[in-house]
Amino acid sequence: MTHKLLSLICGACIITSSLSAAYLDKETADRIRRNTDSIIAKDLTTKQLIFAKDEQKINQPASLTKIMTAMLAIESGRMNDVVTITREMIQVEPTKANLRVGEKFYLRDLVKAAMVMSANDAAMSIGVFLGDGDVDKFVVQMNKKAKAIGMKNTNFTNPCGFDIGSHYSTALDLLTMSEYAIRNNNFNEMAKLKRHDFRALNTKRSYAAYTHNKLLNNYKYAVGIKTGYTQKAGPCLIARAKNGNKDILVVMLNSEHRWNDIKTIFEDVLPDITEPKVIPQRAAAPSKSKKKTAAGKKKAQKIA
Repeated sequence: MTHKLLSLICGACIITSSLSAAYLDKETADRIRRNTDSIIAKDLTTKQLIFAKDEQKINQPASLTKIMTAMLAIESGRMNDVVTITREMIQVEPTKANLRVGEKFYLRDLVKAAMVMSANDAAMSIGVFLGDGDVDKFVVQMNKKAKAIGMKNTNFTNPCGFDIGSHYSTALDLLTMSEYAIRNNNFNEMAKLKRHDFRALNTKRSYAAYTHNKLLNNYKYAVGIKTGYTQKAGPCLIARAKNGNKDILVVMLNSEHRWNDIKTIFEDVLPDITEPKVIPQRAAAPSKSKKKTAAGKKKAQKIA
């Protein structure tokens, strides 16, 4: 039994290594390994692994945590409920929407603020509200959900992603969480928003939440999903790009050059995900026979 288990583990390691070599040249793969603490990239269409490094290593997930916070809110069925902001909800730092005590918001607006601009006061408001006034009860829900969807090496201590206590996860677990989340259409609509405008229901004070996700503004096939950063976690990113029948999902933890490296993965690793270059066509010479013309058309279709 032990010998069989070791064989399976070794086989998995060989598969991961060969996939990395198949999709990335050695120089590029080595650069991404140096730049990133842990990473996992998956082709969601074929269900195949593209690239991985230390995907089961324990890391801090920073604001990638908010994906779980958002999903619990969406699945609560209370997105149209009104949340009254309390002092506990806004006593967080540093990224904030600057909500004010006593203001009232639809839960759906707080979820979008947490996802789009990673507002910690919005995320804490969700946790306190759905925990019936006790954020610790919401954290229990977060961990229960994590286990239910197959996150085996994750523990949440807060809904924002702060490095408080034993708040940790892995790239593999965060991929599992992301795959679960993107099955939900409401989540996907939020994940690709560049901006969300909303206002307090009672004071009519206006708010604007802008995304930190550079891909959404600079890469036409990007469809989300979340950025993250703390001093301990470093720069983190879960990115997704879709074009035609290609659907790529990447989790990067403590990635020193996350924006350059994710562009490499989306464009260099899978060049057919980007828009093909248009090559001007010259007029074809008159065919000498119908048979040759038909053959020429067939060849042209294969090349195109």
